[in-house]
Amino acid sequence: MEIAKYEDKMQKSVANLKEEYGAIRAGRANPHLLDKIKIDYYGQPSGLQSVANVSVPEARVIMIQPWESSIIKDIEKAILASDLGLTPSNDGKAIRLVFPELTEERRKELVKDVKKKGEEAKVAIRNIRREANDVLKKENKNSEISEDELKQSETKIQKLTDKYIEEVDREIEAKSKEILTV
Repeated sequence: MEIAKYEDKMQKSVANLKEEYGAIRAGRANPHLLDKIKIDYYGQPSGLQSVANVSVPEARVIMIQPWESSIIKDIEKAILASDLGLTPSNDGKAIRLVFPELTEERRKELVKDVKKKGEEAKVAIRNIRREANDVLKKENKNSEISEDELKQSETKIQKLTDKYIEEVDREIEAKSKEILTV
């Protein structure tokens, strides 16, 4: 059995969690919040980064300057339709997104969300461990590997699981701290 395949799956679970955390706004402007927003550009769904210059001129402001002023309304509609909860303001050349200061209550809600997503990542990692152990037991039952090889491999899988669960815990801690820092 190839343990590297399962380690790769665990790495992807952590990478996915980091990506989800990038989309959680912590009162600061982060251009990655716009990564999931797509607009119709000449019949093609396109990401904002590919049709506009996205910058952060101030800590709580994102500036979107489309390369063609004709698509400014489409960008506005896409932002309003997204789940960001922000109201864009446009001056005809660029769109500004101003992030309001987060309330204490909202921060606590976001931390709960961060922990929930972290738990989901841990469950995914544990499921990968179970899947790997099932394959090992099956190989042992079919006499493809010995009892010793089974135990060694199970130990390796458990060490990988522990490593990635610790990484998820560090990510949860870091994101929670970022959100709670005023």
